Amino acid sequence: MSDNSHHTPSAPSPSDGPTPSGHPSGTTDFGFRHVPVTEKKSMVREVFDSVAGKYDIMNDVMSLGIHRAWKKIFVTELGPHPDLRLLDLAGGTGDISFGWLRGGGGPAILSDINVSMLAVGRDRALSRGLVSGLNFVAVDAEAIPIADCSVDRVSIAFGLRNCTDKLQVLREARRVLRPGGRFLCLEFSRVQVAALSPIYDAWSFQVLPRMGAAIAGDRESYQYLAESIRMFPDQETLADMMREAGLERVSYQNLSGGIAAIHSGWRI
Repeated sequence: MSDNSHHTPSAPSPSDGPTPSGHPSGTTDFGFRHVPVTEKKSMVREVFDSVAGKYDIMNDVMSLGIHRAWKKIFVTELGPHPDLRLLDLAGGTGDISFGWLRGGGGPAILSDINVSMLAVGRDRALSRGLVSGLNFVAVDAEAIPIADCSVDRVSIAFGLRNCTDKLQVLREARRVLRPGGRFLCLEFSRVQVAALSPIYDAWSFQVLPRMGAAIAGDRESYQYLAESIRMFPDQETLADMMREAGLERVSYQNLSGGIAAIHSGWRI
């Protein structure tokens, strides 16, 4: 499922959609649309309020179950240990926090800006007997209400692309990490295998919205999710942003030919 390719990605093809660099002043991307910066958070909240109840089912359908393998690799990279404390940003319905606890990790904070997603995560934790050592907190990843140097690991899986100010999220992640702590991001990225691109585009823009309509009764939210993937910084750009935020020893590994990637950075 994974490779350790660290090559500079090729330039995006036209099917990758517009790039974020052409935003009019005071706007940001919401999928392929430009929207006022002040409105994006509420728009994203509406998307996840809509999809929360079907989120896990749709993840399996959207990725053909591959997201489970990606998350397993990601949790292994986090290196769960009883003495380490995890902050799981945009943790949603809990997969990363659950994997951390099952792997022998210490206390975890499952956080998300969206209370609908947290509610699903709380129900899932109760049904799995994973409440001990797990705290649920509504958190805006751009303004984390946690003291400096207070956690050993910060994770964000399939959440950073929905944040308005991604660089600020990275800065906040570094701030709350203890020296020697590690930040890890799992996110959809830029496909590195040319033969995959047309298949992936067709799946993203033709199949996924239809599945969203059929399974979750919400075509528009899944159209946004497909578009948000194309607007997300590619592997090298995100690595540079992490360095700009003050993280060091930055690296990444591609998963499934670059459909997703795990980025890693440390607070030294």
